Amino acid sequence: MVVRMRSTRAHTANRRSHHALTIPRLSRCGNCGAAHLTHRVCEGCGQYRGRQVIDIVARMERKERRTKAKEKARGK
Repeated sequence: MVVRMRSTRAHTANRRSHHALTIPRLSRCGNCGAAHLTHRVCEGCGQYRGRQVIDIVARMERKERRTKAKEKARGK
């Protein structure tokens, strides 16, 4: 069976022209100088627009406690 309203290669290419991938836009952190995505919190120091938003030290301590607890549970 033949498709009645076939879309041409040109129309298909025009539709797919918006599917191209773009590189992420990166900014430099004013505090630590690390690269981060624009309009996002810096993962290095936890600051956004000069304010401390995330406590990185507490987050790392919590992560270490969780990994130790998982290792302890696996050991038993």
